[in-house]
Amino acid sequence: MKKRTIRNTIRTLRFHAGEMTQAELAAKIGVTRQTVLAIEAAKYPPSLELAFRIAEVFEVPLGDVFIRECPAS
Repeated sequence: MKKRTIRNTIRTLRFHAGEMTQAELAAKIGVTRQTVLAIEAAKYPPSLELAFRIAEVFEVPLGDVFIRECPAS
């Protein structure tokens, strides 16, 4: 079974939200800037609750923030 990966669009969403910084996003969702950095770099998977908070900040559906990619067969 091939591993599925999850990518995110947080950096793009931050840019379109007036070039929001990682620190600003972190303050809005109640985590550290380092946590946002790790999530954005796909080094740390957020909890479901945190994922929803991120989507709510940008006022987009969860599926617009996190995309599950299936590897080619």
